This record gives sequence, C-alpha cells and structure tokens, in this order.
Amino acid sequence: MKAIVFIGSNKSGTSKEALAIAKEMGYYVVLCTDKTKRMTSNADFSEVDQFVFMEDLLDEQQMVEEIKKLMEKGKQICACVSLIDPYVSYAARLSKYFELAEISVDSLGMMESKIAIREKLKNLPMTPFYTIFHPDDSLEKFEKEYKSLFPFIIKPPTSNGSKDVLLVETIEKLAKAITFLQKKHPNNPLLIEEFLHGPQYLVEILVYNNEIKFLGLVEQEVLYNGRFIVVGYKFPGKVEMDEYRSLYACISRVLEQTGLSNGSCHMEMKLVQGKWTLIEVNPRMAGGAMNRIIEEGTGINLLKEILKVYLGEEPIVLEKKKNHVYARYLTIGSRGKLLKITGKEIALMHDGVKFVHIKPLEGRIITTPYSMGNRYACVIAASETAEQAEAIALEATKEIKFYLEPF
Repeated sequence: MKAIVFIGSNKSGTSKEALAIAKEMGYYVVLCTDKTKRMTSNADFSEVDQFVFMEDLLDEQQMVEEIKKLMEKGKQICACVSLIDPYVSYAARLSKYFELAEISVDSLGMMESKIAIREKLKNLPMTPFYTIFHPDDSLEKFEKEYKSLFPFIIKPPTSNGSKDVLLVETIEKLAKAITFLQKKHPNNPLLIEEFLHGPQYLVEILVYNNEIKFLGLVEQEVLYNGRFIVVGYKFPGKVEMDEYRSLYACISRVLEQTGLSNGSCHMEMKLVQGKWTLIEVNPRMAGGAMNRIIEEGTGINLLKEILKVYLGEEPIVLEKKKNHVYARYLTIGSRGKLLKITGKEIALMHDGVKFVHIKPLEGRIITTPYSMGNRYACVIAASETAEQAEAIALEATKEIKFYLEPF
C-alpha cells in the first residue's frame, strides 16, 4: 500500500489540508505527532489512516525506526513531508535517507533560521539593513551605533506566524523587547532589522528541477499593534509589469543563492520606493487558508502539486480560471472565555463567499492578537474584480459575532 508520512500537523490550515489532499490522491496517510490522542481524535483527523505518537518528533533514530516498522508491515513509503516548522528540512532529510524524491534539504534547513538566511543573502540588494544581537552584547554600544536608524524589528531566529516578532521605536522599548525575548529564547542571538514602509506581499513559490513552476503574488494587509498580524490577503497582488519582472528577478537570485532546486517556499517582500526588499523566507507553503485562496483564484490546488514534488513527480500548474480573491481574518479586541460564535451559515449565504472557517471551540480562552495564531475566523470571497471580492468578504464578516465571558 502506497503511503505518505507527514510529520506534525495543526488542527486547521495548510498542514491539515495536506492530509486530506494526500488521502484524495489515493495514499495511505500516516501522521507522526507529539500531540495527545485527545488532541488528534478521529473526528478531527478522519483523513489520517494511522497515527504514530512520539514524545520528540526530532528524535531521528526513533523516527527512522517507526518508518521502518511501517515498511515491514507492507507500507510502501512514497514521501516524507512536513508543512510545520521546524520539521520541514527534517522531513526532506528523511526522504533522502530512505532514497525517496530528491528535495533540497540544505536549502530548506537554511530557510528555517532567520539569521542563517540573512547571512547567506547579505550581499543581495534586496536585503535590508540588519544586525545580530548576541546574549553578551552591549545595549549601550548598540544605541551609539544605530540610534539614528530606529524603528527596528526584533525577532528570534526561529520565529514563525509573527510569533515574538516585535516592533520597537525607542531604545527603551528595544531594551524591554530584548529582555522579553531572551527569557523566552535563552542563550540565543536575536535578529534586529530595519523597519521599512511600503506595501507588503507574500509570494508562494514552487520549484522543480531548478525551474520555477509556480509564483503566486498575494498582497497582505497588516495590523500593526506592536506585533505584525496579517488580517487581509488580496490575490492576485496588483503591481506594475516592470515591478513584477523585478520581483521575479529578485526571487530567482534568492533561489539561486540558497540552492532550492526541488521544493516549495514562501517569501514576504515589501515594495519600498519602487524597489523590492526581502522581509522573510520560509521553507514551506504559508499556513492558514493560503491553498484555498490560490485555488479559488486560479483553479490550481498548489498543495497537491507540492505533494507531487515530494513524490518525485513533475507538478502541473495550469490555470483553469482567473478570479480576484479576498480573504479576511477576524481578531478580537479583548480577552475572554468563548461562549459561542454565531453567523457562519449566514456569512456563507452571501453571493461570492467561497469559504468561512471558525477556529476556536466554545469554552476556549481567546485573546487580542499577539501572533497569527490569534486569528479566530476567516472569510474568503471571489469575484471578477478585486474591489467586489473585498466588499463581499467584508460584508460577510459582519455576520460573525463572538460572545465572550471576560476572563
């Protein structure tokens, strides 16, 4: 029986959707997880044929043994895949160990570290100013050298989903941010980057045999509240043709420098005074509803094509339609215990609404956003124009109501 082994999955979003797609493709789906059986009940993960529970998913020796057990029981392992940090390059390394599809292990591993990727790309013109703050560095010395360059972004090297990514405008706020992050990430260096103004874009990329097979541009709407929470996505992102050509050239250089010949990634870019600046590179497809956004816009199931690359097959990325898509994520303004959420069914009845997802369960404590994980609902609409898609989605979000008990 042909099987795909997945390492880690969230309860919703891209990583969860990949399980269902693998099942639809006819594969026996194995999920290796460190979550308890209560958190991976069959009702929540009905697409999974077999769970492998491990305390430490990064225990490579045990992981190899577990996969060998599957093979001994007649499972033909066709791919090892992860869409969860920090397991992406790890899964690619397992693919190499078991002589499966050739995925760019070293490139994906480099992308998992914000510092490593900055150092690799430091000489490229799209790299903004950055510096590395080590645990024993002097804040006073930093202030003397860089005071004129505030504001800054500060983040740990392994942040994802905007978690622990902080905006600091003064040396006092920087000192507090460093103390906060060093407590959460002891003995780790911190990445400090200049903050640049300009429209921000997410670029989904799929590479096969050194050729860019898919490049999807998505404009982001960011909520700045000391953190960076993306609340809106517009697909396709609107840029001038010369700006698109410049973007393609920038991405090609990044892929060449990092050596990504087989695999997928997404980059976050800003267009600053007509020039592209690289904000981040991540070694996987973006989370949340990104696959649904692209599929509603193009008819391409990008996750399916990514899985094909991990299976050693050539991806087929032919557009079947051209729609404008707008996705709106909902956050809340106060902390509390969730009593109920209403309006999903009515929101779905709006003409043009394609998808409504409610994330939290009743009884859960929910809060104001400090990471992308604090986005609690999503509405996706598609239409012939960008303006129509946005208007439809925003109108539909008004139907969704959160009822909280202050906590």
